[in-house]
Amino acid sequence: MKKTIKLEAIDPVEIYGAGNRILEEFCTYFPGLKVIARGDEIILEGDESRIEEFQSRFAKLIEIRHRKMNLTRYDVEDVFDGETATDSFRLSPDAVIVHSTDGKAIRARNATQQQMVRAYFENDLIFALGPAGTGKTYIAIALAVRALKNREIRRIILTRPAVEAGERLGFLPGDLKDKLDPYLQPLYDALGDMVPPRKLQEFIQDGTIQIAPLAYMRGRTLDRACVILDEAQNTNLGQLKMFLTRMGCNAKFIVTGDASQVDLPHREDSGLLRGVSLIENIKGVSIIRFGSDDIVRHPLVGKIVKAFDGQQSDKPQIPVTEA
Repeated sequence: MKKTIKLEAIDPVEIYGAGNRILEEFCTYFPGLKVIARGDEIILEGDESRIEEFQSRFAKLIEIRHRKMNLTRYDVEDVFDGETATDSFRLSPDAVIVHSTDGKAIRARNATQQQMVRAYFENDLIFALGPAGTGKTYIAIALAVRALKNREIRRIILTRPAVEAGERLGFLPGDLKDKLDPYLQPLYDALGDMVPPRKLQEFIQDGTIQIAPLAYMRGRTLDRACVILDEAQNTNLGQLKMFLTRMGCNAKFIVTGDASQVDLPHREDSGLLRGVSLIENIKGVSIIRFGSDDIVRHPLVGKIVKAFDGQQSDKPQIPVTEA
């Protein structure tokens, strides 16, 4: 459906904000809806119910503008305050989590991903374990982005250990951020699929989204946040404990890892499986285990994982013992 809203008796700049910042903030609540502003006209294209909701909410924003001199992002929040789809989404884990920047719906694609979505709403600490390509990290970041857009959390914190995957990168030029970005690039990639580039840059600059190596987590208390530890198989038991004990009030922690891809000098140093064995029976902790059948990348990836798993099955496994 396509519809045009005509602004009357108001200067478009007063409602769009400088550089269209207010309009862009408003549109973050309508992922998947195409919005084009041309002078005093706003062209909407998408689902009819979403267009109707846009019109209704936008009318409230105009009412606020008539009562005050200038609009801020907090006025946009007031339009949506206290109204989210959390409960209905919780009952339908195969529903759309968020929309990508190109309007594509991002949802759980198999039963194990649906199990992970359900676990997010039922527990505060989730471990998602399994081979590459199962969408563990992608679903985790999608849930975090959704929670941020719905104002359920104040910030997203993404972290992973700065461990090289079997090769030495040597000296890296640039400042600290430049040196660390190669390790964190997969997290940037996933975020870039779900948050427009300009908005993502703003979130990173104001600290709403933080991406940092695991070593930077020590000493922090992380509340009102969704915190994701990626590649957790490359942490030792002490590092994993340090990360988990950062949990503050109203926080969600998601840990993802693949025990078959340990990049530490000694595989037995990995604390992921040992850590899981210590806390898996604690209430509020959920362990989601993905298998090669859950892989959602290229069909060859599943066959490759099975082939390598078969080759490694003849080798002695790392014992899982309490430390």
